[in-house]
Amino acid sequence: MIHLWRDSRTGEYGLKQLDQGDGTFAHYGMIEDALKPPIIKDHGTMIVLLGNSPDADTMKAPEGVASPSRWIAKFLNSTSFRFPNVVTVKSREGWTRLRTDTSTNILRSILGQEQYLSKHSVTSGKVKLSGAYAHWWILEDSEAMSQLSGSFESFGHIAALRKDELYEMATGRAGMARLQQFGVIFGYKRVVIYVEPQSDAIGLLTTNTARTQLLVNSEPLPWTDWATEFRENIPQEIEELIASVAAGASSSDHSQSIRERLKRIIDLFKVSRYKPNPYGTLQIDDQAKGLGGEPNPQDSLPRSTGNRPGNKGGTAGDIYAAFLKQGGVSGEQVKADVFPQVRWVSIKNGTRESGDIEDRAAKFLADQNLLLINEDFRVFTDMVNRWCQEYQGNPAVHEVVSDAVHSWFEQALIETVIGIQSLQNDQEWSINDVQKALSEEALTSAVMSRYHVNNSVKHELSSKLGKLQAG
Repeated sequence: MIHLWRDSRTGEYGLKQLDQGDGTFAHYGMIEDALKPPIIKDHGTMIVLLGNSPDADTMKAPEGVASPSRWIAKFLNSTSFRFPNVVTVKSREGWTRLRTDTSTNILRSILGQEQYLSKHSVTSGKVKLSGAYAHWWILEDSEAMSQLSGSFESFGHIAALRKDELYEMATGRAGMARLQQFGVIFGYKRVVIYVEPQSDAIGLLTTNTARTQLLVNSEPLPWTDWATEFRENIPQEIEELIASVAAGASSSDHSQSIRERLKRIIDLFKVSRYKPNPYGTLQIDDQAKGLGGEPNPQDSLPRSTGNRPGNKGGTAGDIYAAFLKQGGVSGEQVKADVFPQVRWVSIKNGTRESGDIEDRAAKFLADQNLLLINEDFRVFTDMVNRWCQEYQGNPAVHEVVSDAVHSWFEQALIETVIGIQSLQNDQEWSINDVQKALSEEALTSAVMSRYHVNNSVKHELSSKLGKLQAG
């Protein structure tokens, strides 16, 4: 027997010396065969996890686990894709019951996620990425997803795969967000993606000390790059799933009316960028000096007064727009469409899952320029209900009222997105600052003002409903 421990005096890990009972100490001790568990018979190893304190119960499930009696089985399954054929792994569930209670105290085999995915998926495949393969599955929409959630990761999720082990698994809200980053905007609870890096193509693959994270040349995995590639080559089967779910989304398109309203003030959003182009119609001063290119010499940089890193080249933004003049190097006005695409989502039509944008107004997916607005958000439903009551509860006006309310709140959110994006690359706005300003919480705060939206809805309903004035 040996005892691996952490010496509280030195903080070092190693073998603890065992009292031999005769005044001497050793790093190992002999035990009676009777103490061996029957399962290992004449040879084998038993490991006992002692915890961080003498009274620790290392069999007890962590707080919040859905199925406490199966938490070890789920942990082993969700960290393993498959086990070698020569290895058998078993886990006991219901261990708090008597061993004679074979209906609940059961020793089950652990097979890994592959077994669940193979049995409960309707189709699968893989996509070649830079230095990796993305293996994907579409799960069947059946009761198994809920029934087996205590033993497997049975709903949509995403992870890294290396030598049949799973790392960095994102489930729940984190999994939804990453799957949406990979282009699975709708139907994400039925999609599983495992990205398998190829060491010969991407670099040296290692893990962190806890073996929870994969590293490439000691750096984190390039999830953002892989997400972009996957979106650009998204499998047809996943596209069809997304389309089938999206078909239930709100079909009203407010984009044209919102663009018309904002046309007269669009210059306030700074949407234009300029760049040198020999065939362009705009002129810039090619002798003007501006930020960009190589960073300034260190001795000429101002001392930092905050937590932001020092600026390097390319942070000024709007370089050419700042130096427009009559005559000079030809330039071209770049008119990227800064208006985000908008989709209203709701639990009732399956375009939103519980926990996604929960009690928040909206979510902005910057890399896809996509704004998902939560139709179930209580601020929106309260405004709809208020105006339906104003029109004496006439059910015929509900659709018109909903459309008007959604349109004006949608405009508020679109203005917020394009307004914040115009601050990108400004000296006082770091990438993190912009991300915070476009977070779910920030977008929610953008629609908490009611007065102007309410007046706009009032005017629109008056023109559309005519004689159905509030009585």
